[in-house]
Amino acid sequence: MKKINFKSEGLDLVGNLFYPANYKEGDVLPTIISVGSWTTVKEQMAGLYAEKLAEKGFITLAFDFRNYGESEGEPRFWENPSMKVEDIKNAVTYLQSLPEVDSEKIGIFAVCAGSMYSLMAAADDNRIKSVVTAASWLHDAEAVKLFYGGEEGVNEKIEAARKAKKTFAQDGVVEYIETISTTNTSAAMYGEYDYYLNPERGGVKEWSNDKFAVMSWEDWLTLDPMPYAPKLQAPTLMIHSDGCVLPQYTKNFFEGISSENKRLDWLDTELPSPMHQFNFYDQDAEVTLAVDKANTWFKETL
Repeated sequence: MKKINFKSEGLDLVGNLFYPANYKEGDVLPTIISVGSWTTVKEQMAGLYAEKLAEKGFITLAFDFRNYGESEGEPRFWENPSMKVEDIKNAVTYLQSLPEVDSEKIGIFAVCAGSMYSLMAAADDNRIKSVVTAASWLHDAEAVKLFYGGEEGVNEKIEAARKAKKTFAQDGVVEYIETISTTNTSAAMYGEYDYYLNPERGGVKEWSNDKFAVMSWEDWLTLDPMPYAPKLQAPTLMIHSDGCVLPQYTKNFFEGISSENKRLDWLDTELPSPMHQFNFYDQDAEVTLAVDKANTWFKETL
């Protein structure tokens, strides 16, 4: 693995580039971008999957999106989907500049909310030749009401975001709330979600558990990736279960994909929704399953 830098709309983004153990100078290989969930950094699920897929023979990239981790971008901890989509496209541009990357064989693997950003990027950018998602978070205006206090709660968060954006524009002050909390219902994530709370799992030092930019709510809650499905031409594999988040939305998106080369792998689980979701972040059984399925898919489609 080596640390790399590339530009995205003038900002310096930092990533980790992984190589297969048997890589030798002069090799030109298919390459996979690995994308994690919202608010996350490259040391979490993106880096884990990048490392595992490199073991299967791919060059892989996990990077910090703008506003997060080691990458540039202000305000910090601003979850902005449209910016993340552009960062993915610029990661493709960077990879195509590398002599060891087969520029016609670049794919993307994504977990949770990273699936939204990756599917949107792939629908827009035909340089992304294959897509795999695991435990995808896909929402629309109705779905977000289920998680964020109904129509009233969603509208309150959007209004708070607009005020926070105005304050930042006028005074340069960023309003933050906790990223996750078991006691504060106004946190971005409220609940006993061990992955983010446990330093042995996703609660790593590189990630912020106490800073989520309030201005993010408008960008997040008004995002609708569903219209991108008919534009998606790349071969697409989606891995999901009834125990993951919003299962019907993954089925709906899959049905809308225009590519004839698509597959939906639906897994059996006794875990209730959304608890199976978190197993795909770092648990051996789900990670191994997702990596094996992704490996087969990418080798067939890249």
